[in-house]
Parts: sequence; structure tokens; C-alpha cells
Amino acid sequence: MTDTDSRAGNLWQRLDGPLKIGLSFAVLGIVLTIIGIFRDPTTPVTAWSLGVGSLISGGVWGLVSWAIATAAVEVEKDVSQAEAADMLEDRDAESSEQESNPEPDEST
Repeated sequence: MTDTDSRAGNLWQRLDGPLKIGLSFAVLGIVLTIIGIFRDPTTPVTAWSLGVGSLISGGVWGLVSWAIATAAVEVEKDVSQAEAADMLEDRDAESSEQESNPEPDEST
């Protein structure tokens, strides 16, 4: 493995999940656009059509998928924080209930 390959792998590992998803879908959108341009006989195959089509489709696919993935991550964080807060409230309620109602001493 060359130094450039390890840097690219290291960069990919440092990216967060939503960004990886966004980049993956952007590449998918670009590939599908290029395939579509070559398959459609009415579309002229020029650098302009390839560039603009790739920019628009890659940008839209990438941005929308990144936004959806980011929203999903944020919702999961909120849910886990709410569950943690509920667990703390339940624990506090149980401990205050035990303090207010001490169990009778069975030795008497």
C-alpha cells in the first residue's frame, strides 16, 4: 500500500457517517447521470452536458442524502438522551420513594 493510498483510507475513516453517505450517493448520482447521457440518443455527449449533469445530479443526490442521514443521527441522539433522562428520573423516583417509606424493622 502506498503512502497516497493510506492517506485516502485515513481520510475516509475520519469522515463521519452522514458525510460518507452523502459522498457515496453523490458518486452514484454522477455515475447514473453519465450512463443516462450515453444511453439517450437525443442528448449530445459534450463536456458541457457531462459536467453540468454530473454537477447537478451529484450535488442534489449528495446534499439530500447527507441531510437525511444527518437528521437520522440527530434523532437517534435525541432519543438516547431522552431515554437516559427517563432512566435517571425513574431511579430518582425510586430512591425518593424508598426514603419516604422506609421498610419496617423486622427485628422488633
